[in-house]
Amino acid sequence: MHIDVTFSPKERVVRACSLELALGATLGDCVAQLLADPLWKEAAQSALDGDLHPSIWNRRAKLDDVLRDGDHVNLSRGLLVDPMVARRERFAKQGARSAGLFSKRRPGAKPGY
Repeated sequence: MHIDVTFSPKERVVRACSLELALGATLGDCVAQLLADPLWKEAAQSALDGDLHPSIWNRRAKLDDVLRDGDHVNLSRGLLVDPMVARRERFAKQGARSAGLFSKRRPGAKPGY
């Protein structure tokens, strides 16, 4: 079966490859096959150690999950900042008058509408 694998070792850099695995192969088998490739060895080892989070079709997965033909596997780094916290900080820097819903108010309209 055919599996696509992607990994981003750092910001704005993406590695991708395609693997051929036997029917009934697990995510662990996929990572084990990546260990044999020198370009992917570091990423595969990080996935086995738990530093990277494997996912299938952008849904978190365990190494014993069975893959299906055409699956897309991601090896993802953890988030550095919670997206909601980052949004709140951006909003606080911009100020209420120039951001989001509040930037295009009708003259004389109530705040927040």
